[in-house]
Order: sequence, then C-alpha cells, then structure tokens
Amino acid sequence: MRRRALRPCRPPIPRYPRTPPVPLLVMDSISKSFAGLKALDAVSLTIDPGEVVALVGQNGAGKSTLIKILTGVYRRDTGSIQFDGREADFSMPAEAEAAGIATIYQEINLAPQRSVAENIYLSRELRRFGMLDSGAMRRGAEEILKSFELSIDVDRPVGQFDAATRQMVAIARAVLQDARLVIMDEPTSSLDEREVGILFRTIRMLKQRGVSIIFVGHRLDELYAVCDSVAIMRDGRLVARGAMADFPKIELVRHMLGKELDALTLVAPEEDKVSKPVRLELHGASAGTRVVDVDLKLREGEITGLAGLLGSGRSETARLIFGADKLEKGELTLEGRARHYREPSDAIADGIGFVSEDRKIDGIIPDMSVRENMTLALLPKLKRAGIVDRRRQDEIAQRFIKALSIKCSSPDQPIKELSGGNQQKVLLARWLATDPRILVIDEPTRGIDIGAKSEILKLLRNLADEGLSVLMISSELEELLACSDSVSVLSDGRSVARLSRGELSEPALISAMAHQVD
Repeated sequence: MRRRALRPCRPPIPRYPRTPPVPLLVMDSISKSFAGLKALDAVSLTIDPGEVVALVGQNGAGKSTLIKILTGVYRRDTGSIQFDGREADFSMPAEAEAAGIATIYQEINLAPQRSVAENIYLSRELRRFGMLDSGAMRRGAEEILKSFELSIDVDRPVGQFDAATRQMVAIARAVLQDARLVIMDEPTSSLDEREVGILFRTIRMLKQRGVSIIFVGHRLDELYAVCDSVAIMRDGRLVARGAMADFPKIELVRHMLGKELDALTLVAPEEDKVSKPVRLELHGASAGTRVVDVDLKLREGEITGLAGLLGSGRSETARLIFGADKLEKGELTLEGRARHYREPSDAIADGIGFVSEDRKIDGIIPDMSVRENMTLALLPKLKRAGIVDRRRQDEIAQRFIKALSIKCSSPDQPIKELSGGNQQKVLLARWLATDPRILVIDEPTRGIDIGAKSEILKLLRNLADEGLSVLMISSELEELLACSDSVSVLSDGRSVARLSRGELSEPALISAMAHQVD
C-alpha cells in the first residue's frame, strides 16, 4: 500500500487591513478674517488622489476664500496645508501652479488676444533651437482638444470664440500642465448639455489618472453625476463632509441653508380668500443661460418671495424685470399690457424700482452724500436748465430720513459712514421717492444686524399693505416665511413651485428648493 507523501504544513497567509491612500491635500484648521470679520473659521479638508469633491455652499459660505488661500491669492491667518506630502505655503498662484494645482475660474482666465494654442501652452511654451516651436504647439493643442471632441482653428485668438469653447481651452491648459489637483469653479455655467457631457468624460479621465478635482458648483444633478464626495460650507465653516451617496438632496440643501433661524418679531400676513389683481406677470420667460423658463405673478399689495439655491436664476430674473437683461423668449406683462424693456430707464418709467443684491457694488456711491444717493433715480426730474434743484432735493431727503428713521448726522453725511442697515434704507428711499408701483429687492437684509433686519422687513410689509407690489429675493428661509404672501421657487432657471401663504413652511420650502428637474 503506497503511502501519500505528507505535504509540509504552511502557515496561514496573514491578512492585513488595506492601507488607506495617502491624502493628496490636507488643509487643517484654516482660518481667515477680513477687517475683523471671520471669513473662514477652522476649516479642515482632506482630499485623496483621484477623488472628485463637490465644494458647495450659498453666497458668503467661504468657498472662494478657501480656494484663494490654497492657491496663494490670500494668506491664511492660522492653520496648515500639506500638498502631495509636503508642507505648502504658497505666496502667489504661480507657486501653486508650479506645485501641481491648476485653477479654472468661472471668469475664464485666458489671454483673449492670443491664439488658442498659445493659451494652452502659456508659460509652458515648446521650443526648438531656442525658438518657439509654433508647429509643435499647434499640433499638441489640436490633439488635446480632439480628446474633448472639439475641432477648432487653434491659430485664432481665443477671444473670438464663445464662452463654452473658452472654458474647454482653459480645461485643456490645466490637463496639459499635468496638474495633480484641478479646481473647477462653476465649470458648466456656460456649457450646453453636450458640452457638459464632454466635460464630465474629461473629469472621469482625469480621475482615472489619479488627478483630484475640487468641483465648485450649484447644480445638484451635476454634482451627483460626477462627484465622489461633498464638502458643505456655511458661514465660513465646514458643516458636513462625506460620500455624495450618503447625502440625499433634501439633506444636502438643509446643510447648505442651515437650521439656525433668527427670531424676527414680525406678524405674518394672513392669506386672503380673494386674490388681489395681478400687476406684473412673467410667462415662460427666458434670458441667457440662467433664466430658462420662469413663470411669476406679482400682485397688488403683496410681497412675493423668490427662493432658490445659489445659481437658480433669482437675481437674473430680477434683472430681467428691471430691464437690465433683455427678455429673449416668453412674455412680460404689466397690468395686462405686454412690455419690452430695452434698458432700466424703460422699467423705471413704468414704475419699477430695483434694489440690487450687492449694495456696495451696484447700489451706493460711497463718497456721495446721503441726499445725493437718495435722489439719484430722481435726478432727471430735479433738474432745471441742467442744474439740480437743491431745495427740492433737500425736501425729499429730509422726508425719507424721517419716514424711514434713517440714522445719520445730516443729509450731507457721506453714505459710506452709515451702518449697513441705514445704507439699505437709503437705497429703499431712492426708489420710494420715484413713487413706484413695483419694488424688486434682492437680499434686503444681507450684511446687516438682526435689529436692522427686523426694521427693513417690517418696512417692506407696511409698503405692501399700502398697495406696493414687492418681489423679495432672499436666501434666508425665515424671512420668506415671516413676511411673504406667496413664494415662487426656482431651480436651474426654471419655475418649479409656487407656495401660497397657507402652504408655506420650512419643510415645504426646502423640498421645493431641492427639486430635481426631469
């Protein structure tokens, strides 16, 4: 009987836990203040090689400041940065770029007078025998753009192409730099559906090569389509971080908006059983890429709230009503009559006033007095033989200083010396002095304290009760809930919901704002 040879006993193969990837980027406890105001508060962010991270948040959340600190535009106050295993302390964007960080800003940063090929190879020009090798750069540019399904004349100045093509050129330049981290700031804002598809294929290609991407965007569908994880910022803090799949849309929106509600001592309007007359109506309105299909009704003596996430088209809809942007499709009617505003002066003549979102850039003239700022929209009516009637100007200023309780030393005080709340009251007075029928006001309480917020909102409520039609755009849910008669909700430039007074609630608003357009 043959015996089987005994096999030597082998020890079991030990199973070690998989080593996690070494992070490409570690930003630890980054803080930054401007003039005593905290823009970033101990923000920490880690990104792995080949990870596509959505960086989201409303205006003022701190996204841009964080990116500018990473890329050397701003210096951080506290905290540390490690990139590719080394301490990083970039003092200028060129240093960040040399280290392997490419940034594609929403305002596409290209040299418009130089050719496509020159822009793609900018600061990395190919040379032969000490001379620029234009032929090699032309061939290289054509090849990389071909991978994006883009066939154009690369010898033409890039400024002659549309925004979508310029965006692709900027991305091609970043790819050519062999960047380890690519930051894309609203990269799809000027792209059509086909171009977005090409961009997403490019992002997946970069991901396969181990390139990490920070994708700053607001279109939720796009974030879920292309991003692995999400970092949510609010008020200078990182409030949530995790896998994209772990954040349903409703939770994503809740984190972006926050749950902290300021107490406003306002009495909410009761819902009228009889509808008031429609004063202004938008039907199927379209303008550019941000206003696609908007329906809106402003009624006599009501505050209509306009809600939506960043990039939903709220401010662009306001500009459309005011004639700052031209209506391309659809219809705008005022008291039943079709109107076509070529410029703001046409809207002003029809009794429409507009307080823009950024009062420092588009509103006040800092070095001019309270009186001059207040009567700016009335100047054509205050002139006699080309000279401003100072007596009438003073009368108007004194009347509204008293009526709106504006705190200033005199009408001659420079407006830049007033508090934010009083500056906002001056801008309100500017339009009230024109005796408008409609007032469009974008973010009426941004940057002002809680006491002034309550005053401004009460004032708007009183104006509506006196018959004014108010369109109030606000990112603050509590403001919309406190004083709107109805709220229209936009998503990606489309009207997706209209909530009457009886339907208004925080959950209903958040659900509407998280709407997915099919």
